[in-house]
Amino acid sequence: MPENRRILLVDDHEVVRLGLKALLEHHNGFEVVGEADNAHEAIEKVEQLQPDVVVMDIRLPGGSGIEACQAIAENYPQSKVIMLTSYAEDEMLFSAIRAGASGYVLKQIGGEDLVRAIEAVGRGEALLDPAVTQRIFMEVRKAAREEEASAFSTLTQQEKHVLLLVSEGKTNREIAKGLFLGEGTVRNYVSSILSKLGVSNRAEAAAYAVEHNLKDYV
Repeated sequence: MPENRRILLVDDHEVVRLGLKALLEHHNGFEVVGEADNAHEAIEKVEQLQPDVVVMDIRLPGGSGIEACQAIAENYPQSKVIMLTSYAEDEMLFSAIRAGASGYVLKQIGGEDLVRAIEAVGRGEALLDPAVTQRIFMEVRKAAREEEASAFSTLTQQEKHVLLLVSEGKTNREIAKGLFLGEGTVRNYVSSILSKLGVSNRAEAAAYAVEHNLKDYV
């Protein structure tokens, strides 16, 4: 028979802890081994009790849940942390992920969903509340686009146009004709592009342009 998941509840509101304890202990396989009402006590209880899962409010007196999560993740990695919050705040969400939280759920979550979240985190999986998952994807896409755009930040708009044509396999003569420039001017542009991108030839410049989706920025 598998051992119970040993759970530590951390929230500064006793009523919330009592409600969570009643909910979780109603399910076979869960054992609430301790409670804490502040960040410092949470870390002490993790050291003493070695729980499998810590369900912790993100806002706590005596240091934030984020700080406690980071300390637990660094010093007691066997205890997985689920951050519980009333609000889907972007900065809190990303701070929790950076701090090493294995899960992030809203307090509005249904009881059965919280049980499934604890089970998932107990198995070593990572879990985000569906209400905040879309925020993650949007932020990741935004960061990726910003990184791509910065890849060409040293180039002028005209150099980007020249590089795009280089990436399409155009010769200097073809580029000059297409942009109404002299061949010598195009050669100068190409030389400047290679220097700014830190690449040694047209093929490398073309590969760089494709890799970072230059077409989206011209």
